[in-house]
This record gives sequence, structure tokens and C-alpha cells, in this order.
Amino acid sequence: MSQIYLVGALILAVVAIILFYFIASFFGLWLQALFSKANVGIFQLLGMRLRKVNPRMIVESRILSVKAGIPVETNLLEAHYLSGGNVLRVVQAVIAANKANITLSFAESAAIDLAGRNVLEAVQMSVNPKVITTPKVSAVALDGIQLQAVTRITVRASIRKLVGGAGEETVIARVGEGIVSSIGSAKTHKEVLENPNMISKKVLASGLDAGTAFEILSIDIADVDVGHNIGAILETDRAEADKKIAQAKAEERRAMAAAAEQEMKARVVEMQAKVVEAEAQVPLAMAEALRSGKLGVMDYYNLQNIKADTQMRTQISGVSENDLEHK
Repeated sequence: MSQIYLVGALILAVVAIILFYFIASFFGLWLQALFSKANVGIFQLLGMRLRKVNPRMIVESRILSVKAGIPVETNLLEAHYLSGGNVLRVVQAVIAANKANITLSFAESAAIDLAGRNVLEAVQMSVNPKVITTPKVSAVALDGIQLQAVTRITVRASIRKLVGGAGEETVIARVGEGIVSSIGSAKTHKEVLENPNMISKKVLASGLDAGTAFEILSIDIADVDVGHNIGAILETDRAEADKKIAQAKAEERRAMAAAAEQEMKARVVEMQAKVVEAEAQVPLAMAEALRSGKLGVMDYYNLQNIKADTQMRTQISGVSENDLEHK
């Protein structure tokens, strides 16, 4: 029986030591909360450890809110921590908004934080607007000259639009689109160079901040550079293309002419072959005429004399048979 009492006493001693260790580890935080009038109990701190919540962060956030005059319940802080939010940043955002006379509750701030926005930075941007410098935006005026513009956009965060509103990338893209449209509608690039403010006025009047988490305060043209003569380059490319087309058509006509010439030569060769064939038939026809009595011997000799006389006259005149054939 005494052994049972001894074991029980040992277990109670171990439990007491563990409990004392936990109380001792949280005693500093509890004492800090107590003197700060944050009212965080020792067993609440123990429960935070069991729920895997960082007690120090909760206590510090609770003390910060109490000292700022905007006390936030410990359960709300724990719930936001367990949801994966940044508790300290949310409390700092609520305090900063209150000091700047901006209406922002802890619930709204927590929702913005859980949506992935930096709520403290948004509050700071509401008080101190941010300047966004866009990359170079290239556009071509109606006279074909390219202009490259760099703008600075002054924006202020809109707390009510942070959840569901588009970010900086959308604002930059919309401003770039407005710059391209403004420059593209200018009659000459000199108009833009003489009055670059026309771009900012036209872009600002387009309501580019609709659906974004920001309010555009101003759009200022920081730099405008003259780029390439795009119109001349396009005309040169078009002329080169027309030249290649003309060359291709000329080559096609030349090939057709060469083919027609070859066909004509083939026909001449064919006709010459027929002439040779016909000349070869003449002796045979004369022989047949002599055999059949249609041509006499004297007639044949007279024909030969006429041929010889023609050759002699041709030689005397200096004209060859080939020349006569060509004539």
C-alpha cells in the first residue's frame, strides 16, 4: 500500500514540476501583460502553447492594441494567427489607420491581410502616396516617327478596394496602353514633343484606376525620346517587297520567252527535216517520171542546164545559195 502512495506521490511531483515549468516559462509574459493592463491569463498562455500559437506574438500584439487605445480581444488575435495571418502587422495597420483618421476595423484589416495584401503598406500608401515609374513605352505617331516615353504615376491605396482590386501591374499596363493610344492619335511627333502634357491629361481622363486597389492622383511624363522612323522603314520594306515581286515576274516572262524560242527552234528543225525529206523524194520522183515516160531525157538535161546556169549566175553576183534561202 505504501508503494502505491509512493508512486502516486511521484506522479504528482512530476506533474507539479511540469506545471511549474510551464508557469515559469509564461510568467514573464503574464507579468508583462498584467502590468500593461492587457489582461492575458496564465492559463490562456498555456492554452496557446497547446494550440501551437506563439504566445509572445499574441501578448505583444494585445499590449500594442491596448496602449494605442484600440484593444483587440485575445481570441481574435489567436484566430487570425491560426488562419495564417500576420497578427502584429494587422494590429499595426489598425493603429496607423486610426492615427490617420482612416476608418479600418480589425476584422477588415485581417480580411485584407488574409487576401494576401500588405495591409500596413496600404495604410501607409493612403497617407503617403507612392510613385511608380513605368518602363519605356514605345508608340508611333501618325507621321511614322517612333516615340519612347517614361512616366511616373502617383497612386494612393484605396482601403475599400484592396480585396478584389487589381495591383500595380494592372495600373502600369493600363497607363502604357493609354500612352500608346495618345501618341498614336497625334498627327506628328512634334506635337507630342512640344506638349508632352497632352499625354498625361488624356491618360488621366480615361479612368484607368477603375477596378484597381489604387486611386491615380497624377501621371507625369518623365522623359520622351525620339526613336526610329518606323514609317520610312515600312515604306522601304514595302518597296523591297515590290522589287522582289517585279523581279520574280520578269524572271517568269524571261523563262516563258526562252521556252517559246526553244519551241520555235524545234519547229524550224522539224520543217528543215521535212524539206530534206522532200528533197530526197525529188530524185525518186524524177526517176519514176523517166520510167513512166512522163519526163524525157532532153527535158532532164534542160532542167540540169537551168540549174547549172542558176548556180553560175549566183556565183557571178556573189550571192550564195544560203543567202538566197534566207532571203
